[in-house]
Amino acid sequence: MVDVLSQNEIDALLAALSSGEMDAEELKKEDTQRKIRSYDFKRAVRFSKDHIRSLTRIHENFARYLTTYFSAQLRTFVQINVVQVEQLPYDEFIRSIPKMTILNIFEAEPLEGRMVLEVHPNVAYAMLDRLLGGTGTAPSKINSLTEIETIIMERIFSRAFESLQEAWKTVIDISPRMEALETNPQFMQIVSPNETIALISLSTKIGDTSGMINLCIPHVVIEPIMPKLSVHHWFVSQKKSRAPEEVDALQARVSKAKLPIVAELGESRLTIREFLGLTAGDVISLNKPVNDGLSIRVGERLKYTGSPGTIKDRVAVQIDEIVSEGVEELDE
Repeated sequence: MVDVLSQNEIDALLAALSSGEMDAEELKKEDTQRKIRSYDFKRAVRFSKDHIRSLTRIHENFARYLTTYFSAQLRTFVQINVVQVEQLPYDEFIRSIPKMTILNIFEAEPLEGRMVLEVHPNVAYAMLDRLLGGTGTAPSKINSLTEIETIIMERIFSRAFESLQEAWKTVIDISPRMEALETNPQFMQIVSPNETIALISLSTKIGDTSGMINLCIPHVVIEPIMPKLSVHHWFVSQKKSRAPEEVDALQARVSKAKLPIVAELGESRLTIREFLGLTAGDVISLNKPVNDGLSIRVGERLKYTGSPGTIKDRVAVQIDEIVSEGVEELDE
């Protein structure tokens, strides 16, 4: 992983070079030397940067859907954002979460295997307090859930998986389904300890209560669809051909669209004085002879030429010719 210097570190480095404490030539020599990077086989790199970026995009949408869902359910201010997407061993994830937490274990067909949505107790109990008529504050001491509290938690998080389904639609149609709700991480073993997982961390704020929601996705679960997480797939998937029924529906709507059609007899230019002096019986000469066809416009575009006439004592226009596309009008 490439180290990125902060602005303070850059300023300190420039100051050291200016004062002579560091020699630029020595730095160049160090860059030319072969560098050895240690590799931890227990932290196997299974997700490329491309995959991490795709997972970040997907779960940014997930965070937005969750924000809308929880705001409607809790009727209070809710803000959820993606903080980090990283890969690490499953055992390290288990050791990083509290001993007492809310673990929503679920499956998402057609993917094989189980995933976990871990909700920090502060966030979960704030939701519970709000649903039971409270202000949405978390208790100072976290106790085990009662049966009623467990049922309420299962219901609210089961419906939250609909947001995950919407977020993944651009890649694959999944059907998330709650398997179980656990509170002790030691009783949850969905993959082997050394299995690499993608951990999506979401910062969550409900009223004045803050906490984290972590989504754990094992590599073995999404390995079959890994090619779909590449940038190439995202660009190709955008060029979808329209289904025949979509084309028919579009044509039906276009055929019902109304456009103004105007038949122009001709034009004439008058001065203001001439215009104000017009009286009944005056004749205005147009710029077209009587034998020339009329210009018929559809919207603002010249589309046909025609001849004036009457049908059953009503003024009518007969279309004589269709103007070819790309033909420009000549100013007369």
